[in-house]
Amino acid sequence: MVNRQKILIVDDDENIAELISLYLTKECFETMIVNDGESALSALSSFSPNLILLDLMLPGIDGYQVCREVRAKSSIPIIMLSAKGEVFDKVLGLELGADDYMEKPFDTKELVARVKAVLRRYKAAPAPEAKPDIKCVEYPDLVINQTNYSVVYLGNTVDMPPKELELLYFLASSPNHVFTREQLLDQIWGYEYIGDTRTVDVHIKRLREKIKDHSSWRIATIWGIGYKFEFKG
Repeated sequence: MVNRQKILIVDDDENIAELISLYLTKECFETMIVNDGESALSALSSFSPNLILLDLMLPGIDGYQVCREVRAKSSIPIIMLSAKGEVFDKVLGLELGADDYMEKPFDTKELVARVKAVLRRYKAAPAPEAKPDIKCVEYPDLVINQTNYSVVYLGNTVDMPPKELELLYFLASSPNHVFTREQLLDQIWGYEYIGDTRTVDVHIKRLREKIKDHSSWRIATIWGIGYKFEFKG
């Protein structure tokens, strides 16, 4: 018998948690519901989930702190759930290491689709002992290495969350190619859906704050379409 993947649902709203659990169970996932941050951290070892659905507004330890503590010792996928729809809240969640962020109220079928997409992407990552091909692109004063997740700009290492680095590497790997926001969502976040594409805009903004335009290259906005890594050669 194939072991079912385990989803830890962390939400103090029991009705929402039960509804999520119902839909995930129908999709053959095993679920566990906890209602506060401390219980979530305890369940990491006792339940050993494959993915965490994490509400931000929790009693005691909030979702942001739970995410911090999980990331300090595990790379398990995390999807944040929150009634907070401000860009700042999404950026903070993603920078803390969340793999996705959904705003309440959400469509339960979309949530299930995102759970599957994040798990596929996590499963597809190379095992630590594997020897993946070195993924590195170089431009004047810029080296982006996705193999060891490092960026060197003007001779200095730039701290960058995984999604920012992956987005920069993807764009720079296809210089002068224009990508729509939807294409970037699909490539970097691993799902296709009709919805809020501000996630891409937020990450581009953060990249531009850290990587300024160069005389040879820049991250260019193609108005009404999307973005490209423009290289002048």
